[in-house]
Amino acid sequence: MFLASILMLAQVETRYTQPAYFVPVVVLMLAAGLVFWLVAAVLGFARAKAFGPATRWFAISAVCMIIYHLQFLLLALGAILENPGLTLVVGAFFNLFAVIAAICAIIGFLRLTDPR
Repeated sequence: MFLASILMLAQVETRYTQPAYFVPVVVLMLAAGLVFWLVAAVLGFARAKAFGPATRWFAISAVCMIIYHLQFLLLALGAILENPGLTLVVGAFFNLFAVIAAICAIIGFLRLTDPR
């Protein structure tokens, strides 16, 4: 145990500098994901009457993914304002809407394969 402690102290701290394109790429991908999930939700709810209940479940899944993308904005806001309370509250339920979206998509697939 003592040897492991000595080896941990002997490690040199290395710094990583993020590339200049990192922030624009992340922001662009989040914005594109938000817009495309919004289009999917609008098209899903618009076509739900014509294509049946499975489409509605896929649209609900898209809405959950929109909320998932909005959580990134709340995490960024908490980091900018240096409010650890907001960051921890949002971070605690970070994957909740991704899981709910997956459940809604599974239900949609089950309804899609269910003969009328």
